[in-house]
Amino acid sequence: MQFQRSAGILLHPTSLPGKFGIGDLGSEAYKFIDFLKEAGQTLWQTFPLGPTGYGDSPYQCFSAFAGNPLLISPEKLKEDGFLSEDDVKNPPHSDPKKIDYGQAIEYKKSILKKAYINFKNNSNGLDKDFHKFCEVQKEWLDDFALFMALKEHHNGSVWSSWEKGLVQRDKNVLADWEKKLSDEIRYQKFVQFSFFKQWKSLKEYANEKGIKIIGDMPIFIAYDSSDLWANKKLFTVDEEGNLTFVAGVPPDYFSATGQLWGNPLYKWDEMEKDDFLWWRKRFSSLFELVDIVRIDHFRGFEAYWKITGGEKTAQKGKWTKAPGEKLFNTLNKYLGELPILAEDLGVITPPVEALRDKFEFPGMKVLQFAFGTKMETKFLPHNFIPNCVVYTGTHDNDTTRAYFEKEKLNKGKNDIYEHAQVYLNFFGEDILSEMIRVAYASVANIVIIPLQDVLKLGTEARMNFPSTTGGNWAWRFTWDQIDENLAKHYFGLTQLYERPPKPKEVEKIEVEEE
Repeated sequence: MQFQRSAGILLHPTSLPGKFGIGDLGSEAYKFIDFLKEAGQTLWQTFPLGPTGYGDSPYQCFSAFAGNPLLISPEKLKEDGFLSEDDVKNPPHSDPKKIDYGQAIEYKKSILKKAYINFKNNSNGLDKDFHKFCEVQKEWLDDFALFMALKEHHNGSVWSSWEKGLVQRDKNVLADWEKKLSDEIRYQKFVQFSFFKQWKSLKEYANEKGIKIIGDMPIFIAYDSSDLWANKKLFTVDEEGNLTFVAGVPPDYFSATGQLWGNPLYKWDEMEKDDFLWWRKRFSSLFELVDIVRIDHFRGFEAYWKITGGEKTAQKGKWTKAPGEKLFNTLNKYLGELPILAEDLGVITPPVEALRDKFEFPGMKVLQFAFGTKMETKFLPHNFIPNCVVYTGTHDNDTTRAYFEKEKLNKGKNDIYEHAQVYLNFFGEDILSEMIRVAYASVANIVIIPLQDVLKLGTEARMNFPSTTGGNWAWRFTWDQIDENLAKHYFGLTQLYERPPKPKEVEKIEVEEE
């Protein structure tokens, strides 16, 4: 799908300001949308919105369909009548620029439990909406709510460590546990109802302001997820939960040993039997929440790095073909042409490019990867094509300011900084601003700048260090970091470089009357 010229900002909702220890879907999210509107932006890109597990990564979620309870706004719950002023008057004392996930999880859990108790006592007219939500989302929600209730009962342990009847999903055992945990299951459904209600309200507000939301779909699901537990026949795992093969990527510019993700792989032959029904449901569900989907690790739809279960690194593996063309043809058949962006970084071969281009999915161009003799010239702006998305950097990189500050200190060891100066014809101090200007000026239909780069922040604002756990995904911004002229500056860039395009003037033709 071809997109019109546009500009946006990458910011996950957890990075929003707010007094509850973590960004959420309350008033600060609406304020951010107002800022986007004022700055001439028409796109807001997020990370995956699912419930995060160990390591707090939005790319490792307990469900590919559910929403993240940490994003639920206590303010909005209070507006619905499920929390009192006293309930929200003592939020956790935390660093406004960094998330303490342990603290945030405990606080949000306590708040959501209070809200659920009040909902049970008085639904404030939302009982019908709740039951309708549970019925509409039943196919994934029933398994997910039971999964999370069981997980809570087992002190958070991974599902494969539960008793055999649960691991193998014996119908009689499941029925017994559904009775035993009926209230906890209903609580989990209430949490999801609250998330979807708040998110859809926020999305409607964004759309009314002319802003589309770009969501993110990890190609693989997490091992510790309701998706795997409830659908083992679709993944490379046996009935006891032993992984036969796992996902990852071979060594590249992110890691010398590759990235061992450990996610189960798909049994594509099995999925083809029902015209990829699981995938159709997954895409349909995500497009209820977002306007555009960025597929993370798109190349895995053409071929994926298959690693035997139990390997310690991703170095040993083999490329294995995937039925990407069949899948996307099937999606088009059932769902129509979908607005999809392809994350096509890493080891990209001609067949991957052919798959991307057959369906006109815009690929990614990352300016941090463009400069220096050892980098990739396809990321230099003169090699762009219109149907692509240009970024200064990604969530897996250091901030662009920090990246070039380090490269400047490496003078003589490589030529990255010097090449960027010559290419951009810019020899001043603020090379980041010049890179952003060049991104806006390029032929790329879409330009997305991480908010850290918009704010010109250093390495303290880095979002993620790949292949590490703990300490990631924690950055937050504060409104005092946003200069009063920032929105005006970006609005000027969108106007100057026609993002969106200016309306074409209709040529007037005078016709003489006979």
